[in-house]
Amino acid sequence: MFPQEDVMTTTAVEAPRAGLRRDGDLMDERIQVAPRRGDAPPRETDAWRIGAIRRIAAAKLRFGGCEALIDEAMLIVSELLTNALLHSGTQEIRLRLALQGESLRITVDDGMPAIIKPHEADDDAETGRGLTLVAAVVAENGGTWGSNDQGTTVWCDLRREVEGQ
Repeated sequence: MFPQEDVMTTTAVEAPRAGLRRDGDLMDERIQVAPRRGDAPPRETDAWRIGAIRRIAAAKLRFGGCEALIDEAMLIVSELLTNALLHSGTQEIRLRLALQGESLRITVDDGMPAIIKPHEADDDAETGRGLTLVAAVVAENGGTWGSNDQGTTVWCDLRREVEGQ
């Protein structure tokens, strides 16, 4: 056993909640991925990166005082990042989370032009429902969503509680 003077004692102290509710970026990250070839699945490391960035986004939302939106935001982030990985052929995906007034803005940019619109998937289809799900979650939250003219960027605004309201 060590002499008493050499033993360091630590006490768990709860950090104050950040409650960051002012406007500004919570997260702005770029993910490097390999372009997919044909119907080949994404590389395991690219799928892992999507999962990791999703966990980081949840932590950033918690830190930013958006706990009430984490489930909805994580579903949207997962769908949009996965769509970019599977369908764009890009080498870089950018995820941005920002507080803007009464909204949390989620932006995913893959830099690859596309037509962004929800479509009906067959009942037995295993894929194809992502944007329909995003649109439903956004509508249920009273938000809006869309893409830029080139389809390189998809954004969603989710309503959030603002301090003092």
